[in-house]
Amino acid sequence: MTLQPKYLLTLALLLLALGPLPAVSEETGEEAEEVVEEAPGITDYIEMGPPFVTHVGQADGPLTYLKAAVSLRASSATTRPAVEAHMPRLRHELVMLFGEQTDTEKLTSTEGQKALREEALARINAVLEQQQTGEAVTGVLFTEFVVQK
Repeated sequence: MTLQPKYLLTLALLLLALGPLPAVSEETGEEAEEVVEEAPGITDYIEMGPPFVTHVGQADGPLTYLKAAVSLRASSATTRPAVEAHMPRLRHELVMLFGEQTDTEKLTSTEGQKALREEALARINAVLEQQQTGEAVTGVLFTEFVVQK
């Protein structure tokens, strides 16, 4: 028996709508117990407002400014209080990091922005570790990123 394509599509959609079926033991015919422990997925986004605005590029070159709005991603409900307690120091680290950027062409590339996010993550987590908070952020997001030449 061969099913026509329209019936295959209907069957596939029906199976997707039903969701996963329980595992059945071949020997007993009873549902097998699945032991899957999932930690509740916590994602907390912490905004580091107001946006950062700083001069970037060579000191003797043309004035170039960077504006970056930054949010931090945390995977623990206890991370936010630690971040908020040390927010002035964390903002300082990012101001210093952004000000150190001399290659403005690199800042406008996807790879350069990714490298900057990774360095920001490393510096933020270093501060949280230095302050012995026992917390770490899992990501740095640029919700706004503008380089003006």
